[in-house]
Amino acid sequence: MPNQRDEADDSPGDLPCLEKLDSPTGSPPTASLSSLMELENCVSNLSLAHEIMVNQDFCFKPRSPPTDSLEGRVTEIVHRAFWDSLQEQLNSDPPNYSHAVILLQEVKTMLQSLLMPGHGRLRSQLDEVLDMELIQQEVHHGALDLHRLAGYIITTMASLCAPVRDSAVRALTDLKDPVELLRGIFRVLGLMKTDMVNFTIQSLRPHLLQQAAQYERAKFQQILDKQPASLDNTTTWLQAAASEEASAVRARSDSSSSDSRGPLSATAVLNRAYMRLLHWDPQDQKYPETALMDRARLVSLGQQLQMLVLEASVLLLTNTQCGGAIFSLQGFVGKLRHSVAALLEGSHTREADLREALLGLGETVLQQVTEALSGQGGAALPLESLDLLKGQISELWKHNNPVRTLIGERVQGFLQAMLQGGPAKRSPELPAPLGLVSAELAELGTAFGRIVHFNRTVFGPFYAPILRKLLFPPGEAETGEDSR
Repeated sequence: MPNQRDEADDSPGDLPCLEKLDSPTGSPPTASLSSLMELENCVSNLSLAHEIMVNQDFCFKPRSPPTDSLEGRVTEIVHRAFWDSLQEQLNSDPPNYSHAVILLQEVKTMLQSLLMPGHGRLRSQLDEVLDMELIQQEVHHGALDLHRLAGYIITTMASLCAPVRDSAVRALTDLKDPVELLRGIFRVLGLMKTDMVNFTIQSLRPHLLQQAAQYERAKFQQILDKQPASLDNTTTWLQAAASEEASAVRARSDSSSSDSRGPLSATAVLNRAYMRLLHWDPQDQKYPETALMDRARLVSLGQQLQMLVLEASVLLLTNTQCGGAIFSLQGFVGKLRHSVAALLEGSHTREADLREALLGLGETVLQQVTEALSGQGGAALPLESLDLLKGQISELWKHNNPVRTLIGERVQGFLQAMLQGGPAKRSPELPAPLGLVSAELAELGTAFGRIVHFNRTVFGPFYAPILRKLLFPPGEAETGEDSR
């Protein structure tokens, strides 16, 4: 199908791929071309199926190569040559309708593909008006009326198209040149076919969800059969999470009066592993294979999370230094949050950019605080308080900054509670400034939870044996929690 998906969160036109599924040493030299192509098709189908299920905004768009690319230039040349050839045929004396008849047959086929089972009458009418044998006879006798047929085609398209295509279909009636008319009809029919595909996907989504997990699991098993090393990175990922969870359990045990240590929870280890994906080092290429299809989404969520932590940290510092009363001033919080988001946008990729952005943000916060107090007739803050606030904001670039660490821990607790399936109130109590971003945090947590839930449903059977080996010594009864 000459279409490509429209992705709001990922780069346009690119489906996520399992580019790291091959082993570090590459494919065996004895692997045949056919087996490699079969593997590639399997990965492609798996990626497409996953995208349809996970991306609620998934849709296809007609493929249009960039005009400045080689493919775009070649496509333009070929298309122009085809339509120029048709123009010459129709302008000849007598007109040559051989290509036009082929196009009319193609139009008929495209219209038929848009018909629903209940369009019996329209289907019969389409067969009657676009009777190709009759059209051939009209050509033979020089009686073919392209404009009459085009008028019927446009009327039929108007009855079948989605409301969004109404204006495009109406515009076809203004075209008088038969070549431009046929070209326009094909263009709009292509859009209508795309609309039909997207409508079908949305209509079938509830039914597809029931089968999606089994389909993806089976496809991944096919990949695993061909590439046995396809769980190496996943194993390393779970091992690191198990080690972190063990350290956390020891720390909790050391801080309490009793030794409560026991076998690690598989669910806790897996949740910790998912949380690590939100803070993944972009330079680390050993991304777990089972999460590769969601890597772009998880990277985006991780960046949003970092910005929310910084925003809440700035709000907490401002509240602490300036007093809670200033936060009650009408419009102050909204203006402050807008400035924080605008000045920190895009600064998450490089540490130097974040430091520079925080310096500028400190100046902006001081200006807004001073203007807000002045506008309400309040006393100006002492200069030392303003300097201290500016310095504290500029220090937020450090990962071990105590305020940033505090907010980060509270956010981690909030997201972990959501992963456990419990209400947000089970997370540690949120400081007031973090409550100001609670709506965005809840939205982020919902999106993260949706990805995690589907991933666990699909790959739970692959995680289970890895977790058993990590959590239970050899010979011990394997009665641990199911990773799903």
